[in-house]
Amino acid sequence: MKIHEYQAKGILRKYGVAVPHGETAATREEAVAAAKKLFDAGASGVVVKAQIHAGGRGKGGGVKIAKSVEEAGELAGKILGMTLVTHQTGPEGRLVRRLLIEETLPIEKELYLGIVIDRAEARPVFMASAAGGMEIEQVAAENPDAILKEYIDPGMGLEAFQARKLAFKLGLGAKQINSAVQFMTALYKAFEESDSSLMEINPFVSCSDGRLFALDAKMTFDDNSLFRHPDVRELRDVTEEDPLEVEASKYNLNYIKLDGNVGCMVNGAGLAMATMDIVKYAGGMPANFLDVGGGANAEQVTHAFEILLADKSVKAVLINIFGGILRVDTLANGVVEAARKTQIQLPIVLRLEGTNVEQGREILKNSGLNFIVAQTMKDAAEKVVAAARG
Repeated sequence: MKIHEYQAKGILRKYGVAVPHGETAATREEAVAAAKKLFDAGASGVVVKAQIHAGGRGKGGGVKIAKSVEEAGELAGKILGMTLVTHQTGPEGRLVRRLLIEETLPIEKELYLGIVIDRAEARPVFMASAAGGMEIEQVAAENPDAILKEYIDPGMGLEAFQARKLAFKLGLGAKQINSAVQFMTALYKAFEESDSSLMEINPFVSCSDGRLFALDAKMTFDDNSLFRHPDVRELRDVTEEDPLEVEASKYNLNYIKLDGNVGCMVNGAGLAMATMDIVKYAGGMPANFLDVGGGANAEQVTHAFEILLADKSVKAVLINIFGGILRVDTLANGVVEAARKTQIQLPIVLRLEGTNVEQGREILKNSGLNFIVAQTMKDAAEKVVAAARG
């Protein structure tokens, strides 16, 4: 689950991480009031920042500096309601519904800090780079040595000597080292205690007066941990997510929309990945990842089918089920019910194996609906790709 910058900064503030003073605004009037409050407190300028779940906002015109309250109001009026297009939103862009109005800072250096789970090492890695303000992917591609790494023992956490090592290598001044160690330690504590899967401070800034700030903040959370964090779960903004993915989450279905035209419904994440691979091998493109899970019932299968068909780019459907916990006859009943309810006209290719497979095939055969039954995954992929092509 992703959250907005202002929400991430709210979490970091609780852990003692220094962030600029600022307020959110959903209207031009609220933006003017927030800017006035900051100028009255002594700010020399304010930053008007669009709040969407995507990076590259500055390049897309979603981050602007205002030198007066009036200018802040004008910029807020332009940014609010705009469709902001960045390299992460895709060409469709994202509608800006909310702004963050923050004080400007006397920035001396822009640095980078990030924490992620390194799957290969099976532990968190704390990353730092002097190339702050840039896209870290670009830095990694062009100059991988510019990214400093400290692997963290989960039982020990980020140790002070590791933070000091990173601070010195970033070129911070001697008087800033202790502050940097406290900053990084608090950052890791927030990452660990919130069950975050990614935390990124880009840029992490050193000011001319020696202060250190998280000028931007990005946090992503492990969905499987949200039951432990009801406060974090409440931060979810469904308007920033794909509507079909939001709908799928209501029924505990794992759905991710993709760019192809072959709809896939599978039970089990591994089989779903293999199914997408074999569809591509057959010359097609999957329209989604949809794992109904091992314990799905007929109702969930029906909902899964409706969500899959709501994607107008789908031209044919491949249902690939290995019946274990989810019996094939249960799946077949769900498919027949969903097909009748949605009055589907698209070709449906099925490959079924496992528990009660014969009963499942009998249900499909007696349904009176025009299903295409395949014997193997290869056969199913070839048939569904051919059907999608018309």
